[in-house]
Amino acid sequence: MVKDILSLFTVPERTKSGYSFADTPVKISFKESNVVVYGVPLDITTSFGKGTSRGPEAIRRASARQIETFVLDEKADIYDLVGIFDLGDLKLPKAKKMRSIAKVLAYLDSSIPKVVASLRNDNKIPVMLGGEHTLSYYQLKALAKEEPVVIHFDAHRDMKPEYEGLKMCHTTPFYHLMEYIPGENLIQIGIRQADRQEDEIAAKSGVTTFDAWQVHDDIDAVADHLQRATAGKKIYISFDIDAYDLPYVPCTGTPEPFGLDPFQVLKLVKAISPSARLIGIDMVEVGLRNGDYREGALATQTLYRILSRPYCRAYR
Repeated sequence: MVKDILSLFTVPERTKSGYSFADTPVKISFKESNVVVYGVPLDITTSFGKGTSRGPEAIRRASARQIETFVLDEKADIYDLVGIFDLGDLKLPKAKKMRSIAKVLAYLDSSIPKVVASLRNDNKIPVMLGGEHTLSYYQLKALAKEEPVVIHFDAHRDMKPEYEGLKMCHTTPFYHLMEYIPGENLIQIGIRQADRQEDEIAAKSGVTTFDAWQVHDDIDAVADHLQRATAGKKIYISFDIDAYDLPYVPCTGTPEPFGLDPFQVLKLVKAISPSARLIGIDMVEVGLRNGDYREGALATQTLYRILSRPYCRAYR
Protein backbone atom coordinates (compact mmCIF):
# COMPACT_ATOMS: atom_id res chain seq x y z
CA MET A 1 0.00 0.00 0.00
CA VAL A 2 1.11 3.54 -0.73
CA LYS A 3 1.00 4.52 2.96
CA ASP A 4 3.89 2.13 3.58
CA ILE A 5 6.21 4.17 1.33
CA LEU A 6 4.91 7.74 1.57
CA SER A 7 7.30 8.60 4.41
CA LEU A 8 10.24 7.98 2.04
CA PHE A 9 9.23 10.91 -0.19
CA THR A 10 9.03 14.68 -0.27
CA VAL A 11 5.66 15.48 -1.86
CA PRO A 12 5.90 17.04 -5.35
CA GLU A 13 4.73 20.49 -4.27
CA ARG A 14 7.61 20.68 -1.77
CA THR A 15 10.31 19.60 -4.21
CA LYS A 16 12.41 22.19 -6.04
CA SER A 17 9.98 22.14 -8.97
CA GLY A 18 6.94 22.96 -6.84
CA TYR A 19 4.73 20.86 -9.12
CA SER A 20 3.69 17.28 -9.73
CA PHE A 21 4.50 15.59 -13.04
CA ALA A 22 2.06 16.64 -15.80
CA ASP A 23 0.08 18.63 -13.20
CA THR A 24 -3.11 17.57 -14.93
CA PRO A 25 -6.33 19.50 -14.29
CA VAL A 26 -8.05 16.25 -13.36
CA LYS A 27 -6.45 15.13 -10.11
CA ILE A 28 -6.63 11.43 -9.34
CA SER A 29 -5.88 9.40 -6.26
CA PHE A 30 -3.21 6.75 -5.93
CA LYS A 31 -5.95 4.11 -6.06
CA GLU A 32 -7.28 5.44 -9.37
CA SER A 33 -3.83 5.60 -11.00
CA ASN A 34 -2.07 3.05 -13.15
CA VAL A 35 1.19 5.05 -13.50
CA VAL A 36 3.12 6.22 -10.43
CA VAL A 37 5.93 8.72 -10.93
CA TYR A 38 8.72 9.33 -8.45
CA GLY A 39 11.94 11.32 -8.62
CA VAL A 40 15.42 10.44 -7.40
CA PRO A 41 17.61 13.59 -7.60
CA LEU A 42 20.92 11.72 -7.51
CA ASP A 43 24.28 13.06 -8.73
CA ILE A 44 27.10 11.42 -6.75
CA THR A 45 29.07 9.16 -9.13
CA THR A 46 28.96 11.21 -12.35
CA SER A 47 32.47 11.58 -13.73
CA PHE A 48 32.23 14.44 -16.22
CA GLY A 49 29.44 17.03 -16.37
CA LYS A 50 27.29 17.42 -13.28
CA GLY A 51 23.63 18.34 -12.89
CA THR A 52 21.59 15.12 -12.97
CA SER A 53 20.20 15.88 -9.51
CA ARG A 54 18.08 18.57 -11.17
CA GLY A 55 16.49 16.12 -13.61
CA PRO A 56 13.24 15.57 -11.67
CA GLU A 57 12.94 19.34 -11.19
CA ALA A 58 13.43 20.04 -14.90
CA ILE A 59 10.93 17.39 -15.99
CA ARG A 60 8.23 18.29 -13.49
CA ARG A 61 8.47 22.02 -14.09
CA ALA A 62 8.50 21.70 -17.89
CA SER A 63 5.59 19.25 -17.79
CA ALA A 64 3.54 21.48 -15.49
CA ARG A 65 4.32 24.95 -16.82
CA GLN A 66 5.34 24.66 -20.47
CA ILE A 67 3.90 21.52 -22.07
CA GLU A 68 0.25 20.92 -22.89
CA THR A 69 -1.26 17.64 -21.71
CA PHE A 70 -2.85 17.19 -25.15
CA VAL A 71 -0.70 14.70 -27.08
CA LEU A 72 -1.17 16.01 -30.60
CA ASP A 73 -0.19 12.89 -32.55
CA GLU A 74 -2.53 10.77 -30.39
CA LYS A 75 -5.34 13.39 -30.52
CA ALA A 76 -5.96 12.81 -26.82
CA ASP A 77 -5.08 14.27 -23.44
CA ILE A 78 -2.53 12.26 -21.50
CA TYR A 79 -4.87 12.08 -18.51
CA ASP A 80 -7.57 10.47 -20.72
CA LEU A 81 -5.11 7.73 -21.64
CA VAL A 82 -3.42 6.98 -18.30
CA GLY A 83 -3.95 7.81 -14.65
CA ILE A 84 -0.82 9.47 -13.25
CA PHE A 85 0.03 9.86 -9.57
CA ASP A 86 3.26 11.54 -8.44
CA LEU A 87 4.80 10.40 -5.15
CA GLY A 88 7.41 13.17 -5.14
CA ASP A 89 11.18 12.86 -4.65
CA LEU A 90 12.86 10.10 -2.71
CA LYS A 91 14.59 11.57 0.34
CA LEU A 92 18.34 10.96 0.03
CA PRO A 93 21.13 10.99 2.62
CA LYS A 94 23.88 13.45 1.73
CA ALA A 95 27.17 12.18 0.32
CA LYS A 96 30.50 13.91 -0.28
CA LYS A 97 33.19 11.28 0.21
CA MET A 98 33.62 7.76 -1.12
CA ARG A 99 32.53 6.17 2.15
CA SER A 100 29.33 8.18 2.26
CA ILE A 101 28.68 7.43 -1.44
CA ALA A 102 28.64 3.74 -0.51
CA LYS A 103 26.08 4.50 2.21
CA VAL A 104 23.84 6.34 -0.24
CA LEU A 105 24.01 3.48 -2.74
CA ALA A 106 23.21 0.99 0.03
CA TYR A 107 20.20 3.13 0.95
CA LEU A 108 19.02 3.11 -2.67
CA ASP A 109 19.45 -0.67 -2.77
CA SER A 110 17.05 -1.01 0.14
CA SER A 111 14.55 1.79 -0.52
CA ILE A 112 13.93 1.61 -4.28
CA PRO A 113 13.11 -2.14 -4.32
CA LYS A 114 10.69 -1.51 -1.44
CA VAL A 115 8.98 1.24 -3.44
CA VAL A 116 8.86 -0.83 -6.63
CA ALA A 117 7.52 -3.92 -4.86
CA SER A 118 4.76 -1.86 -3.26
CA LEU A 119 3.78 -0.33 -6.60
CA ARG A 120 3.79 -3.61 -8.49
CA ASN A 121 1.72 -5.28 -5.77
CA ASP A 122 -0.91 -2.62 -6.56
CA ASN A 123 -0.50 -3.23 -10.32
CA LYS A 124 1.08 0.20 -10.92
CA ILE A 125 3.73 1.09 -13.49
CA PRO A 126 6.68 2.77 -11.74
CA VAL A 127 8.16 5.71 -13.62
CA MET A 128 11.45 6.91 -12.16
CA LEU A 129 12.74 10.41 -12.91
CA GLY A 130 16.51 10.63 -12.50
CA GLY A 131 19.05 11.38 -11.53
CA GLU A 132 22.11 9.55 -12.81
CA HIS A 133 21.85 6.24 -14.68
CA THR A 134 23.10 4.26 -11.69
CA LEU A 135 19.48 4.36 -10.53
CA SER A 136 18.28 2.02 -13.26
CA TYR A 137 20.07 -0.84 -11.54
CA TYR A 138 17.94 -0.65 -8.40
CA GLN A 139 14.57 -0.39 -10.12
CA LEU A 140 15.35 -3.01 -12.75
CA LYS A 141 16.76 -5.47 -10.23
CA ALA A 142 13.49 -5.19 -8.33
CA LEU A 143 11.55 -6.00 -11.52
CA ALA A 144 13.82 -8.79 -12.78
CA LYS A 145 11.55 -11.58 -11.51
CA GLU A 146 8.95 -10.44 -14.06
CA GLU A 147 11.46 -11.30 -16.83
CA PRO A 148 11.03 -8.15 -18.94
CA VAL A 149 12.54 -7.37 -22.30
CA VAL A 150 14.62 -4.28 -21.47
CA ILE A 151 14.78 -1.55 -24.11
CA HIS A 152 17.70 0.72 -23.29
CA PHE A 153 18.03 4.02 -25.20
CA ASP A 154 21.45 5.54 -24.60
CA ALA A 155 24.61 6.95 -26.16
CA HIS A 156 26.63 4.59 -23.92
CA ARG A 157 26.45 0.93 -23.02
CA ASP A 158 26.96 1.61 -19.28
CA MET A 159 28.40 -1.87 -19.08
CA LYS A 160 31.79 -1.43 -17.42
CA PRO A 161 32.49 -3.87 -14.54
CA GLU A 162 33.80 -0.91 -12.50
CA TYR A 163 34.94 2.66 -13.06
CA GLU A 164 37.36 4.84 -11.10
CA GLY A 165 37.26 2.46 -8.16
CA LEU A 166 33.46 2.20 -8.04
CA LYS A 167 31.71 -1.08 -8.75
CA MET A 168 28.35 0.64 -8.92
CA CYS A 169 28.20 4.00 -10.69
CA HIS A 170 26.67 5.69 -13.71
CA THR A 171 28.83 3.71 -16.19
CA THR A 172 28.29 0.22 -14.74
CA PRO A 173 24.59 -0.57 -14.09
CA PHE A 174 23.90 -2.77 -17.09
CA TYR A 175 26.93 -4.96 -16.48
CA HIS A 176 25.72 -5.75 -12.98
CA LEU A 177 22.09 -6.07 -14.05
CA MET A 178 22.98 -9.06 -16.21
CA GLU A 179 23.33 -11.02 -12.97
CA TYR A 180 19.52 -10.76 -12.78
CA ILE A 181 18.41 -10.12 -16.37
CA PRO A 182 19.98 -12.20 -19.16
CA GLY A 183 21.75 -10.32 -21.91
CA GLU A 184 19.40 -11.91 -24.45
CA ASN A 185 16.60 -9.82 -22.92
CA LEU A 186 18.47 -6.53 -23.34
CA ILE A 187 18.14 -4.32 -26.45
CA GLN A 188 20.44 -1.28 -26.58
CA ILE A 189 19.52 1.49 -29.02
CA GLY A 190 21.47 4.59 -30.03
CA ILE A 191 24.86 3.42 -28.75
CA ARG A 192 27.80 5.40 -30.10
CA GLN A 193 30.39 5.38 -27.32
CA ALA A 194 31.89 2.35 -25.55
CA ASP A 195 35.25 0.81 -24.77
CA ARG A 196 36.46 -2.48 -26.24
CA GLN A 197 35.71 -4.42 -23.05
CA GLU A 198 32.08 -3.26 -22.98
CA ASP A 199 31.62 -4.25 -26.64
CA GLU A 200 33.03 -7.71 -25.94
CA ILE A 201 30.85 -8.13 -22.84
CA ALA A 202 27.74 -7.17 -24.81
CA ALA A 203 28.55 -9.57 -27.65
CA LYS A 204 29.36 -12.50 -25.34
CA SER A 205 26.23 -11.89 -23.27
CA GLY A 206 23.89 -11.95 -26.26
CA VAL A 207 22.86 -8.28 -26.00
CA THR A 208 21.08 -6.96 -29.10
CA THR A 209 22.63 -3.66 -30.17
CA PHE A 210 21.38 -1.12 -32.65
CA ASP A 211 23.99 1.60 -32.70
CA ALA A 212 23.13 5.12 -33.83
CA TRP A 213 24.44 4.51 -37.35
CA GLN A 214 22.10 1.53 -37.77
CA VAL A 215 19.17 3.65 -36.61
CA HIS A 216 20.08 6.39 -39.10
CA ASP A 217 20.75 3.99 -42.00
CA ASP A 218 17.86 1.51 -41.58
CA ILE A 219 15.40 2.51 -38.90
CA ASP A 220 12.73 0.26 -40.40
CA ALA A 221 14.84 -2.82 -39.60
CA VAL A 222 15.23 -1.63 -36.01
CA ALA A 223 11.48 -1.00 -35.74
CA ASP A 224 10.68 -4.44 -37.17
CA HIS A 225 12.96 -6.11 -34.63
CA LEU A 226 11.38 -4.20 -31.75
CA GLN A 227 7.89 -5.24 -32.85
CA ARG A 228 8.84 -8.91 -33.01
CA ALA A 229 10.95 -8.96 -29.85
CA THR A 230 8.27 -7.34 -27.69
CA ALA A 231 5.12 -9.08 -28.94
CA GLY A 232 3.27 -10.53 -25.96
CA LYS A 233 6.15 -9.70 -23.60
CA LYS A 234 6.54 -7.62 -20.47
CA ILE A 235 8.81 -4.69 -21.27
CA TYR A 236 10.86 -2.09 -19.41
CA ILE A 237 12.20 1.12 -20.98
CA SER A 238 15.38 2.72 -19.65
CA PHE A 239 15.86 6.07 -21.35
CA ASP A 240 19.04 8.09 -20.96
CA ILE A 241 18.39 11.55 -22.40
CA ASP A 242 21.81 11.48 -24.12
CA ALA A 243 20.40 8.98 -26.60
CA TYR A 244 19.37 12.20 -28.36
CA ASP A 245 21.89 14.09 -30.46
CA LEU A 246 24.02 16.96 -29.09
CA PRO A 247 21.78 19.88 -30.13
CA TYR A 248 18.84 18.44 -28.19
CA VAL A 249 20.67 17.88 -24.90
CA PRO A 250 22.64 20.98 -23.87
CA CYS A 251 22.63 20.22 -20.13
CA THR A 252 23.30 16.50 -19.76
CA GLY A 253 26.69 15.49 -18.39
CA THR A 254 28.02 13.20 -21.15
CA PRO A 255 26.57 14.29 -24.51
CA GLU A 256 27.75 12.56 -27.69
CA PRO A 257 27.51 13.49 -31.39
CA PHE A 258 25.84 11.26 -34.02
CA GLY A 259 22.74 10.81 -31.85
CA LEU A 260 19.05 10.21 -32.48
CA ASP A 261 16.41 12.82 -33.23
CA PRO A 262 12.91 13.00 -31.68
CA PHE A 263 11.15 11.65 -34.77
CA GLN A 264 13.40 8.57 -34.80
CA VAL A 265 12.74 7.94 -31.11
CA LEU A 266 9.00 8.38 -31.65
CA LYS A 267 9.01 5.87 -34.50
CA LEU A 268 10.80 3.30 -32.34
CA VAL A 269 8.54 3.89 -29.32
CA LYS A 270 5.54 3.33 -31.59
CA ALA A 271 7.13 0.22 -33.10
CA ILE A 272 6.95 -1.66 -29.78
CA SER A 273 4.19 -4.25 -30.08
CA PRO A 274 0.76 -3.15 -28.80
CA SER A 275 0.49 -6.62 -27.24
CA ALA A 276 3.45 -5.87 -24.92
CA ARG A 277 2.86 -4.80 -21.31
CA LEU A 278 4.98 -2.03 -19.83
CA ILE A 279 6.13 -2.74 -16.27
CA GLY A 280 8.43 0.22 -15.69
CA ILE A 281 10.34 3.21 -17.05
CA ASP A 282 13.27 5.30 -16.00
CA MET A 283 14.14 8.66 -17.56
CA VAL A 284 17.65 9.58 -16.47
CA GLU A 285 20.61 11.95 -16.92
CA VAL A 286 18.37 14.95 -17.58
CA GLY A 287 20.06 18.22 -16.66
CA LEU A 288 19.07 21.82 -15.99
CA ARG A 289 21.40 24.81 -16.27
CA ASN A 290 20.81 28.57 -16.49
CA GLY A 291 17.07 28.23 -16.91
CA ASP A 292 17.46 25.96 -19.97
CA TYR A 293 14.50 23.57 -19.90
CA ARG A 294 15.06 21.94 -23.28
CA GLU A 295 15.95 18.60 -21.74
CA GLY A 296 13.05 18.74 -19.31
CA ALA A 297 10.70 19.42 -22.21
CA LEU A 298 12.19 16.66 -24.36
CA ALA A 299 12.07 14.14 -21.50
CA THR A 300 8.43 15.02 -20.80
CA GLN A 301 7.38 14.71 -24.42
CA THR A 302 9.21 11.37 -24.69
CA LEU A 303 7.46 10.09 -21.56
CA TYR A 304 4.07 11.26 -22.86
CA ARG A 305 4.61 9.30 -26.08
CA ILE A 306 5.55 6.15 -24.17
CA LEU A 307 2.70 6.47 -21.67
CA SER A 308 0.13 7.02 -24.43
CA ARG A 309 0.93 3.74 -26.20
CA PRO A 310 -1.35 0.66 -25.98
CA TYR A 311 1.28 -1.29 -24.02
CA CYS A 312 0.78 1.19 -21.19
CA ARG A 313 -2.95 1.83 -21.58
CA ALA A 314 -3.62 -1.91 -21.27
CA TYR A 315 -3.51 -1.45 -17.50
CA ARG A 316 -6.59 0.80 -17.46
